[in-house]
Amino acid sequence: MNTVNTKIGRRSFIKNSTLAGGGLVLGFSWLASCKMSTEEVNQLPKEWFKINGYLKIADNGQVTILSPNPEGGQNVKTSMPMIVADELGVDWKDVIVEQAPLDTNAFSFQFLGGSQSIRRGWDGLRMAGASAKAMLVTAVSQAWQVPIDEIIAENGILRHNGSDKSISYGEMASAAAQLEVPKEVTLKDIKDFTIIGTSQKNVDGHKIVTGKPLFGVDTYKEGMLTAMIVHPPAFGLKLTSIDDSTAKNMPGIQDIFTIKVFNDDYEKAFFDTRTFNEVAVIVGNSTWEVMNAKKVLKIECEPIESSTDNRDRFGRKWKEHTPAGLESTSKHYAQMEGLASKKATVKRRDGNPEMAFKNATKVIEATYTAPFLAHNCMEPMNFFANVTDDKAVLIGPLQKPELTEQTLSARLGMPIENIDIQMTRLGGGYGRRSYAHWLVEAALISQKMKAPVKLIYSREDDMTDGIYRPSYQATYRAGLDADNNLIAFHVIAGGIPQSPLHENRFPAGAVEHYLAEDWTIDSNITVGSFRAPSSNFIACAEQSFLDEVAEAAGKDPIDFRLELLERAQNNPVGENNDYEPERYTGVLKLVKEKSGWENKKGLSRGVAAYFCHNSYAAQVLDLKWENNKPVIEKVTCAVDCGIVINPDAAINLVEGGIVDGIGNALYGEITFKDGVPQQNNFDTYRMIRMGEAPKEIDVHFVQNKINPTGLGEPSFPPVFAALANAIYKATGKRSYRQPFLRDREILG
Repeated sequence: MNTVNTKIGRRSFIKNSTLAGGGLVLGFSWLASCKMSTEEVNQLPKEWFKINGYLKIADNGQVTILSPNPEGGQNVKTSMPMIVADELGVDWKDVIVEQAPLDTNAFSFQFLGGSQSIRRGWDGLRMAGASAKAMLVTAVSQAWQVPIDEIIAENGILRHNGSDKSISYGEMASAAAQLEVPKEVTLKDIKDFTIIGTSQKNVDGHKIVTGKPLFGVDTYKEGMLTAMIVHPPAFGLKLTSIDDSTAKNMPGIQDIFTIKVFNDDYEKAFFDTRTFNEVAVIVGNSTWEVMNAKKVLKIECEPIESSTDNRDRFGRKWKEHTPAGLESTSKHYAQMEGLASKKATVKRRDGNPEMAFKNATKVIEATYTAPFLAHNCMEPMNFFANVTDDKAVLIGPLQKPELTEQTLSARLGMPIENIDIQMTRLGGGYGRRSYAHWLVEAALISQKMKAPVKLIYSREDDMTDGIYRPSYQATYRAGLDADNNLIAFHVIAGGIPQSPLHENRFPAGAVEHYLAEDWTIDSNITVGSFRAPSSNFIACAEQSFLDEVAEAAGKDPIDFRLELLERAQNNPVGENNDYEPERYTGVLKLVKEKSGWENKKGLSRGVAAYFCHNSYAAQVLDLKWENNKPVIEKVTCAVDCGIVINPDAAINLVEGGIVDGIGNALYGEITFKDGVPQQNNFDTYRMIRMGEAPKEIDVHFVQNKINPTGLGEPSFPPVFAALANAIYKATGKRSYRQPFLRDREILG
């Protein structure tokens, strides 16, 4: 048993208790998830009502959990209530789910990102369930005049151990609600979990497959207009004028005008990223009519001037420089290659790497490059807005509603308490919906039209509008001594316009002489978070290079990594290593065992392992090379993400990351010519197809008692390198530039 305080620091997880229709209501500041069936909804007491962020127990014993966090396919809407239900001691079938609206008074960290939902919510969710159970136990012990330690609470029933007395949670909810929230609660031992660690179906699964309105694009309100935007055709241009003489007279068109998303003097917060600050807007009665008007609307543009904006990253101020000019991919690669051979900013230095390289018997060097990538969410950007003089109601998909609310308040000049942002399920995200400029656009359009409006981006709008994964490059050098021991390691990495370097990650701490440097190149092409930001590139470069070094040393690639990790564990170099060698070793050993690493014949195999978002993933990929392309037979994956809440959902999440990574590694690429994106839809931006996915994915989790860490992103980065290493085994040619198949077309 683990006794914990229900207050942590200044914030109390357990807010208060009160009566609600004869039931117990507990408020707490970190919840997310849900379950709701038609049968359960029909059984709800009529007096039930929604309270943001509260656990409710009805007099019939049913439990409702309001989920404050966005659901983007990572399945927190199922997994998080499982945690509450387990500690509460109720039957899973009695848990009902409701999505909470944005409420910054009730919640903290009310957003989706960084694989943090379960990790950040673990303690609070457990406390919420345990506190409610403690209050129920106290209430029944007082009613029966028996010691608390003689009460057993499980499956929604309170029993007296020593008599035949029993009563349901629902029957004691009113009495429990009159008690003070306990200052301390006892959490379950991990061995006593009955719901956590079991597989439960996605609570929205049936609604998704039957097309029920769950997504922002499904939103419809009486009298709603449809809006679309038109932005300049190239990065480095700005809108100067529009000619709507033909478009405004087309059927169904209500108005055409321009808006400025952010005011010129506005200090942008971290997620206030917008490529084209001034855009043209077409508003009409239907999507089809607006799309037709877009085809004939004429806009005039001129080059932007170099500028510097003030930015705020959660209290840390910095200046962001945006250069003038029309950029091209060919120029980008030339710039990066030039910087790769020059001195950069030193981020970490251990020992004397320069001398170690001079003394090395063998030096291996390689450079890896990756292009910009588009997110291509299945559901294009959209948002509904109804802005009046004194209130703004918005409905749609976004990842950072709490932060976006602050931005919208500043832009509209409206108090936050007058803004109501209602979250829908995300039709894809992993970073793209963090930058909710389209929500601000929707609000400004509604304010101008004095009417409810749904803003919709076309696929072309979204793909040419920025917020891409940055373009990256990394050059590695490794020095081996006469006994083929790794004695020196140097990485110099950078990107446009951000660096992917994580200087304190493996193999830092495992090499006596280590140097990490980075650089950046300013750009007017806007970038942002992309699944496993920066790790998605640097993992591929690092793990591909380690395979090349292992080959030069004449060592098995897994054994080579384990040898380095043993050094990092037993005799580490430096003090700032941000990974745990034991856990890293654990996933490598597990994937080696489960893949039959030493026995597989007839297939080309690649291995990779990486740490990011607090978790560890290792993968072995088996392929055949047929008709000048890979046929992926199997991917074996081992993950250490701590305690797994919902195994089936966790497997699905890992599988999705693997398929996503393979597709981006083989095909993903946005290129530019004079600022114009050369890909604007799926006919030119290649995505992985069903027949190209692995024929089999075998997922295994390290069994431990570590609190849950991240899972939405960690399976994504290493598969790039596992694929690259397998392709090398099949063809004898290493992959240094993504996308891999495009690279082979260029190099032959």
